[in-house]
Amino acid sequence: MEDYKNKIKTPLLATDGIIKLFDKDEIFQGIVLIERKNPPLGFAIPGGFVDVGEKVEDALKREMKEEVTLDVQIEKLLGVYSDPKRDERFHCVSCTYICKAYGTPKAADDAKNLQIYKLEDIPFDKLAFDHAKILKEFLQEEANLF
Repeated sequence: MEDYKNKIKTPLLATDGIIKLFDKDEIFQGIVLIERKNPPLGFAIPGGFVDVGEKVEDALKREMKEEVTLDVQIEKLLGVYSDPKRDERFHCVSCTYICKAYGTPKAADDAKNLQIYKLEDIPFDKLAFDHAKILKEFLQEEANLF
């Protein structure tokens, strides 16, 4: 069994959070995007890798706190993104969640900077990875709620 474990090669597992930011009066402020500090550069949905022994949902909450200093409430899983070409560095699968948060985010950890974007102002041409595709699916999902 030990030989088998040493030969297993699988994609890395990540989690990303589309954070819908609200003020204390429940007024929607926009979504939080980070400017990446490390290549590939550009704007991205905040996220990171799941640690061994960690639930994906717990990793999401930890990563949101580490990258943008927000405590998030998970609303739902948007999707699992597994195209081997979605990350130019290596094969990485992401479980992407829609979240809700309050407060003032601050760029930390792997985030060089952050911006809060109204849905109509999302900079699709400046997004890293497959995040333009993911955010378009998010917008479609949000439109279906009304």
